[in-house]
Amino acid sequence: MNIVFMGTPDFSVPCLKAIINAGHNVSAVFTQPDKPKNRGHKMQMTPVKECALENGIEVYQPLSLRKGEDGEKSLEILQKLSPDCIVVVAYGQMLPKSVLDIPKYGCINVHASLLPRYRGAAPIQRCIMEGEKVTGVTTMYMAEGLDTGDMILKEEIPITDTMTGTMLHDKLSEMGARLICETLSLLEKGTAPRTPQTDDNTCYAAMLKKEDCRIDFSKPANTVYDRIRGLSDAPCAFTFLEGKRLKVYFAEKLDVDTDKPCGTVIKGEGLCVACGDKKALRLTDIMPEGGKRMKDSDFLRGRKVEEGAVLGEEPAANK
Repeated sequence: MNIVFMGTPDFSVPCLKAIINAGHNVSAVFTQPDKPKNRGHKMQMTPVKECALENGIEVYQPLSLRKGEDGEKSLEILQKLSPDCIVVVAYGQMLPKSVLDIPKYGCINVHASLLPRYRGAAPIQRCIMEGEKVTGVTTMYMAEGLDTGDMILKEEIPITDTMTGTMLHDKLSEMGARLICETLSLLEKGTAPRTPQTDDNTCYAAMLKKEDCRIDFSKPANTVYDRIRGLSDAPCAFTFLEGKRLKVYFAEKLDVDTDKPCGTVIKGEGLCVACGDKKALRLTDIMPEGGKRMKDSDFLRGRKVEEGAVLGEEPAANK
């Protein structure tokens, strides 16, 4: 099958590799433009671009598929390539109808949730943040709406109580690679199912913003715990300690009751903090501002944090 692949981040790469290894002809890759990264602002290729170049595949990086000169040029390129199928995995752009109508088998999306649950940009992190116990991957025919197309295949995975966003990301990425190959095989045979989505029991996984990552210790301990692990390792939950940002990668639920105000450091082994339901968490994996990731025990050996200190107060300069 002649495939055009559209994707950008690490999540997309196993799908691209699997399609290549399955013997399909990937005639082109579309990915987001290179961006400056880190303090040196050196231009960084997307992971999908790196994979494509390693495999000798032509790469296109339009700013938009929907409008302007870039959109017109992209449409012309796609029409000349005449793909049997366009596979889209975390591309980061909406496809216009003019593009959706090009391939004879349609545009097929790999989405990291069990649709219609968690449509949108951040399904992996948000399903953990919301305390879900199961998620998965859905392949679907793309439509003009956001993740609203008819579904083809689904596969589930349990979310364990200690699973982080990064762990789930990696599992779903590999699952997506397997599922897209199964989907393409069914499309070629003419036996791919087509199940319309309903709006029952749906929810939206909005793109993560900075404030989504700030820990609110007034929430119940379970809610805070799920937010911390859902955001780990990136973009990472954070709070403030003595006016300095403190990233929190993981926590441990404590079987204690406390009458201390939420956000207060309480007596215990490690960096233990009261939450809004009178329960507490131990912030086990942290990164102090200007420092490196470490265990809370190592942090406390080098810095004394008094019992009764309050986490969460943002420095005045940041307000």
